[in-house]
Amino acid sequence: MLRIAGIGVIVAIIVIVMSTYTVDERERVILFSLGEVRQVDLDPGLHLKFPLINNVRFYDARIMTLNVPPDRFLTSEAKNVIVDFYAKWRIDDVGQYYRSTRGDERVAEQRLQQILRDGMRNEFARYELAQVVSGERTTIMGAVREAALETSRELGTQLVDVRIRRIDLPDEVSESVYNRMRAERERIAQDFRARGQEAGERIRSRADRDRTVILANAYRDSEEIRGAGDAQATEILGSAFGEDKEFFTFYRSLLAYRGSIAGEGSTFVIDPSSEFFRYFKDPAGIGSLNDNR
Repeated sequence: MLRIAGIGVIVAIIVIVMSTYTVDERERVILFSLGEVRQVDLDPGLHLKFPLINNVRFYDARIMTLNVPPDRFLTSEAKNVIVDFYAKWRIDDVGQYYRSTRGDERVAEQRLQQILRDGMRNEFARYELAQVVSGERTTIMGAVREAALETSRELGTQLVDVRIRRIDLPDEVSESVYNRMRAERERIAQDFRARGQEAGERIRSRADRDRTVILANAYRDSEEIRGAGDAQATEILGSAFGEDKEFFTFYRSLLAYRGSIAGEGSTFVIDPSSEFFRYFKDPAGIGSLNDNR
């Protein structure tokens, strides 16, 4: 009896386990009855089912990442670009998701990849190479997402976001683009150098002109000062000569002696009785004056 009771308890536990299941809030659930969909999107918590009649399939309700392999797209100029992008998506209608993909995540991702590639191809064909490389990424991503929203709903999914990781150019295109960029930068550099040389020439010309003007003004001012000084000196000498003619004559003779006998071995060819030796014969200079008279 105890053995039969133990077996009964074990069977009861197995039946209870097989008759219950738990739904997590991070999951979407489909309840099947003999292989047919009976109920979808059950509330989180503990639920009952009939063993061997009902079965349950669970799907992740969180946002998932779809990494799309890099692919080539043509711009409006018929130039290839290699685009690496990804998408964020999640299951929106689990019943439609099961009917469209049989609940296979790989099938859903393949369908979404094709939808996104078609959208990318259409959008890149509207822009030139310079636009897609420089500043139209946000516009392209928004347009692709809007275009793919309706189609993704048919799969029972919601396309949350589309992002471009990187846009590369094929090697043959990259080389030509880099060469054009290099030539453009060299042209700009040469233009800056030419402008700098022109500005330098203007500055040097202005500096030379200012230097010439400054020197001319300085020379003019110095000549004016020198002339004023000579005039003042002449006036002072004239006043001194008028006050004491004899002293002035003596002073000028001394200046003449100092200027004439400055060097060693000086030789003069001059009459000893000339006026030049007046103060050598007589310091007072009176005798020479009388002799001349």
